[in-house]
Amino acid sequence: MWITLAILLAAIVLFVTELLRVDVVALLVVVALILTGILTTDEAIAGFSNAVVLTIAALFVVGGAIFQTGLAAAIGQRILRVAGTDPTRLTIMIMVAVALLSGFISDTGVVAVMLPAIVAVSASAKLSPAKLMIPLAFGSLLGGASTLIGTPPNLIVTDLLREAGVEPFGFFSFTPMGVVLVAAGVLFMTLVGRHLLPDRQPEAEGQAFETPKELIDRYHLPDNLFRLRVRSTSPLIGQTIDATRLGSDFDVSVISVLREERQEAAIRIGEQRISAATSRDLTLHPDPELELQRDDVLLVRGEGNVVGRAAAQLRLAIQQATSADYDALVSEEVGVTEVVLPPRSQLIGRTLVDTRFGKTYRLTVLNITRPGTGSLENIKDTPLRFGDILLVQGEWRDIFALKQQRRDFVVMGETERFQQFNRRKAPIALIVLALMLVAMISGMVSVAAASMTAGLLMILTGCLTIDEAYRAVDWKSLVLIAGMLPMATALEKVGLVEVAAMGFTTTLGGFGPLVILAGLFLLTSAFTQVLSNTATAVLVAPIALATAQQLGITPHAYMMAVAVAASMAFASPVASPVNTLVMGAGDYSFGDYLKVGIPMIGVMLVVTMIVLPLLWPF
Repeated sequence: MWITLAILLAAIVLFVTELLRVDVVALLVVVALILTGILTTDEAIAGFSNAVVLTIAALFVVGGAIFQTGLAAAIGQRILRVAGTDPTRLTIMIMVAVALLSGFISDTGVVAVMLPAIVAVSASAKLSPAKLMIPLAFGSLLGGASTLIGTPPNLIVTDLLREAGVEPFGFFSFTPMGVVLVAAGVLFMTLVGRHLLPDRQPEAEGQAFETPKELIDRYHLPDNLFRLRVRSTSPLIGQTIDATRLGSDFDVSVISVLREERQEAAIRIGEQRISAATSRDLTLHPDPELELQRDDVLLVRGEGNVVGRAAAQLRLAIQQATSADYDALVSEEVGVTEVVLPPRSQLIGRTLVDTRFGKTYRLTVLNITRPGTGSLENIKDTPLRFGDILLVQGEWRDIFALKQQRRDFVVMGETERFQQFNRRKAPIALIVLALMLVAMISGMVSVAAASMTAGLLMILTGCLTIDEAYRAVDWKSLVLIAGMLPMATALEKVGLVEVAAMGFTTTLGGFGPLVILAGLFLLTSAFTQVLSNTATAVLVAPIALATAQQLGITPHAYMMAVAVAASMAFASPVASPVNTLVMGAGDYSFGDYLKVGIPMIGVMLVVTMIVLPLLWPF
């Protein structure tokens, strides 16, 4: 029991301090439970085959298809057009809209899609973005608590009830409570919370996002563009771009590769053979594994004398870039943008060479600007720091992929209009989503089967590619869930769950089950400010179930309270990804979340204590 408690406390410390990534901590928990003999190997790795984990993975794919087809963006834009510019009406419409969307797809994805549009609306309404960003985040958190698939804690408590032989929650079991909470949250934010939010106006126009064309002008990119043609005697023929070491040895960045593709066709007429040759110019992305051929033309950026030295040593013909090359820096397929390294980025302290940036992210770093010191001369070998601004160039899809890695990058600049949606597939995605919901609600198949089938259909119908499906999955979250589920098994196996439940019944039992419900709510909401909602639900839900069993009451109210409270991540910018996502756009401080979040949690507690016993009597 003491060993298990020590492992749990060590994990919580690592979660809170973020000395290691949360998924690494979860894997350490799995290994520690095996090595200490608390769990068998099969018990410790059971989380990776758990139906909840597979369901969440499939739902990530379904959500990815909804975003990839532009369906979510279209819904968000239409809602904002209806909202107008009145602050109160905007607050209500934004919170209701994101709550509805978050009930069926990822709340983080919903906020990411809605955020740029809301920033634009706040500008046109001459309203501080700070008045709308926290309502956006809080609305998505409340909406996730409204359906079975809205947030992982709902699936976790449902699965726990099923394992205990108790009737599990259905798809819409969470909806009545969720609707009441959303209504209470909207009421609080419009009457009280809106006045607690800061009224910081955006700074001067210089702070506005720059377009790719403006970035090109500011960094003088055309001044240092050159063409390098691969001669027949060049040692680069047959080498990959990574092997050429143009970047590491010469500090020359390859922007693209221009290649002439020849095609020959021949027909025979009697004894005579007639052949014809055609050619077309291809612009290839500088993939590190791309092999160079004779007469390939490399569009590169670098100082003139350095590019000249590289051309001489590698027997390349050098030419000045053309106006067409300047235009090719930004198109519907490729572009440039600035990327800022946040304080928790795993790139901090490492060089671009160490991270193999080009190979890992399929993007070229053209410049690094360090606040207070200006542009760095040696961008390849200088260790990166918090706040460094990377000017990256490459395909828009790879730039947008960086937006999904919010721990490591903050993508700046006006990039939204280059977002490419597969809008032709939007009706198909909508039909598949509707069929999945019908299957789940009717109980024709299990939630896991319905979600996995829907995810597969999204891929087979072309709503997103298999590579896009893999990118849509938040693997860090999946490993966190799979790694922490065995901890719940260990806590129960060694008797800690029973001890905690006994403590609740002994301490609060004399005051009645309603006070215990309040205690569970407060414990869960406190944990979810420093842990993920998933880890919180995994730890507290077994205690709630055991407490209900010791009291001899039906456990549904307590389990629902844990699921609901796990979504009350209002009091910290790091309590939930959506809070972190809106922090920069709203120019919030840590105190802003405390000022609004703590009263919001208090309101949700009161509402839960009044409504939950009516919906799920003890």
